[in-house]
Amino acid sequence: MTNLKLITPRKLSGFMELPPYKQMVLDQMIDKIKKVYQNASFMPLDTPVLEYSEILMAKSGGEIDKEVYNFKKGDTDICMRYDLTVPLARYVAMNENNISFPFKRYQIGKVYRGEKAQKGRFREFIQCDADIVGLDELPLVADAECLALVDKVFKALDLKILNHISNRNILFGYCEALGYKEKTQDILTILDKIKKIGKDNVIQSLLQIGVSQENCENLTNIILKEGNFDIILSQIEGLCNNDIFQKGIDELKEISSYMKAMGVDEKSYILDIGIIRGQNYYTGTVFEAMMPDHPEFLTVCGGGRYDNLAGFYTDKKMPGVGLSIGLTRLFDLLDQNNMITQYKLTNIDLQIIPMGNTLNECLQLQNYFSNNLVCDVNYENRSFKSKLKEANRKQIPYILIVGEDEVQSKLYSLKNMFSGKQWNLSKEDCKEHILNNRI
Repeated sequence: MTNLKLITPRKLSGFMELPPYKQMVLDQMIDKIKKVYQNASFMPLDTPVLEYSEILMAKSGGEIDKEVYNFKKGDTDICMRYDLTVPLARYVAMNENNISFPFKRYQIGKVYRGEKAQKGRFREFIQCDADIVGLDELPLVADAECLALVDKVFKALDLKILNHISNRNILFGYCEALGYKEKTQDILTILDKIKKIGKDNVIQSLLQIGVSQENCENLTNIILKEGNFDIILSQIEGLCNNDIFQKGIDELKEISSYMKAMGVDEKSYILDIGIIRGQNYYTGTVFEAMMPDHPEFLTVCGGGRYDNLAGFYTDKKMPGVGLSIGLTRLFDLLDQNNMITQYKLTNIDLQIIPMGNTLNECLQLQNYFSNNLVCDVNYENRSFKSKLKEANRKQIPYILIVGEDEVQSKLYSLKNMFSGKQWNLSKEDCKEHILNNRI
């Protein structure tokens, strides 16, 4: 016996850790998203988890500063990335002479925020981002391309979403037309809370910063407008003649025409003026995708247009547009609400069970089957009955029994563990049968 005191195994809160059978489903979701991004001609990018603090904190500000994991190693001040957009900005600024623009990249990776851990909020989570970055200018068709990409991703995941789309220039211009240009950001911050705190509380907050009662009604009325693109645009385009306001209207009309040309289902998106998105770097198109059958999930994907992605790192103007899916949160919501039904306890198609002194032959057979199947050899020194029980527990669909007689005859006992049926077949016929009857 040792006097070593055992450490109680435990993990930090806010960090997801899945059993293998759930991790397989999460990996499959990642693969589906990756395939959609790749088929849309986005190229992969993987940036470091750690960045110089000077780089990572340049664009943060506000609450994000309090959540960033920050530490020193020697004299080097380091942060863990809190999103994938700032690393993208740093990358394009460093490599602008070697990049062909527009630069279309996707990145799927973990990010870190030291916020209060609670249900649905994680300190480590996977983001699935796709962005298009231009040099000097970026046509609006790129916005439509990202919006179409949202539709494709959630179709691939077999999840029904409704994408709420707007343009921040509408509210920028409307605030300016009402005489509140200097208070625009404060007004938008308050308006952004209307679905959480309600219209009356928003009006009270607007009154406190000096907005008149009449204009409180004007502002709350416009942001509550949502529905069919053409109908909502016809309702608001005559509200004011402000140039910024009209720019927002024109951009939405142009994007709508592109989305129709791309064949995006018009039932999968609406115009929602109340979509503001709190991040200050959004300058035009903004969107938030939600699941209409589960409004309690809130936003499952969001993004928008930013005029100058890399302004802190280069003098060149690099406008961009992108989307981000918080996959850890989405998976957790689906899992907690029993919306994932394809869980399997194993990815094994076939398990080979040696009988007698046939392990070498079993390993040779594993090598043969592994070109097409996920194949495993149960080489534990246990009884045949216990090995069958273990295969059943893992829900392995097929087992191959290999004894000395089977080695001599080259005919092996293949058993379907779900139906109980059993056949004596050659290895070639075993493979063909499993491939044609995969469970």
